[in-house]
Amino acid sequence: MVRFAHLADVHLGGWKQQPLQQLNFQSFQKVIQKCIEKKVEFVLIAGDLFDTAYPSIDVLKETFAEFKKLKEAKIPCFIIAGSHDYSVSGKTFLDVLEKAGFCKNVYDADEKKQDEIESGEKQDIINLNPTIYQGVAIYGYPGKKSGLEINDIRKIKLNDAPGMFKIFMLHTTIDKAKGALPIDSLETNLLPHADYYALGHLHIDFQYENFVYPGPVFPNNFQELESLRGGSFYIVDTDSAKPLEKIDLKIKEVIPITIIVKNALVATEQIIAELDKRDLDDKILLLRLEGELEDQKVSDIKFQKIEEFVKSKGAYFFLKNTHDLKTKQADLEIEINESDNVEEESIKKYSEENPSKFNDLISSLIHTISIEKQEGETTEVFNTRLLEEAKKVLKF
Repeated sequence: MVRFAHLADVHLGGWKQQPLQQLNFQSFQKVIQKCIEKKVEFVLIAGDLFDTAYPSIDVLKETFAEFKKLKEAKIPCFIIAGSHDYSVSGKTFLDVLEKAGFCKNVYDADEKKQDEIESGEKQDIINLNPTIYQGVAIYGYPGKKSGLEINDIRKIKLNDAPGMFKIFMLHTTIDKAKGALPIDSLETNLLPHADYYALGHLHIDFQYENFVYPGPVFPNNFQELESLRGGSFYIVDTDSAKPLEKIDLKIKEVIPITIIVKNALVATEQIIAELDKRDLDDKILLLRLEGELEDQKVSDIKFQKIEEFVKSKGAYFFLKNTHDLKTKQADLEIEINESDNVEEESIKKYSEENPSKFNDLISSLIHTISIEKQEGETTEVFNTRLLEEAKKVLKF
């Protein structure tokens, strides 16, 4: 009946490291290439094409070139905004892609209306209109920051398209896929009927009945690179006995290595000796360090020397993670005499036992990081202000 591609969570421009940003784009290129080779009827992108509502010009130029290939192949593309490329103002660069004729944003909602529910009470209803393409009705609702779309989606009704294959595109978390995550989720049994739910937002390869998350086009962080090793998307053929065909997008081989470290002073040679056993040529190396250090600091490990060794082995890129590498906590037995001034006494006692020029800055730093977010101030502006105040104290 219908054959289409379903992808989500591309996050173009998301990686700050240029080599990984380029791999992310190459994965997207591979998607476009596969869609053209497989001669799909259309492409669905279920949110987060970009990592931000306002991507850089370089990212936009590369993206436009790929969409041009789809257009020249006469394969239409239907999109919704995700939590990253969504903007409260409604103005994003997805609009620019649409204006250029490269895609169609299928989000089309009537104004909220009051409707009577079974209990006799009135509630807001959001009616979604379909985008019709060759006998297929495609509906969509965008993702928003912090899962704010979920309450709206609970109010959605789909304006009917009789006799058509119905696709509902959503960028959100459904109850069947959230696992143990302590977050709000959408009840699948309360959603209006569709023949296929094209989902995005959760970076997982997941299927429940006709609800499908295709996974990200490229892993978005260290942990995802470690667990997924690469991206994926789906080609859906409703005439096939197996309608879902997963397409893996492995651009570079990923080598994850976990090393337990106890002594930072000998860790550098320990790590290099372990890495020397591996073939790292043209591979992404993920080095995860775990353990508890005895009387040393993480900074005692010579990461620059390790990185130089990794480069000598021809690795494509090197990422390290020291989150689970702990240092023993200092045993501070502080007797507090003035309970009204615990903070000052604690700092004084610590400074006496651990003399350092840095101790003169502790009180000022504590005061700085205690400043509150101002009304109407965005998180980004607040974080910048906090950082600038801390730099003043440290005289950077």
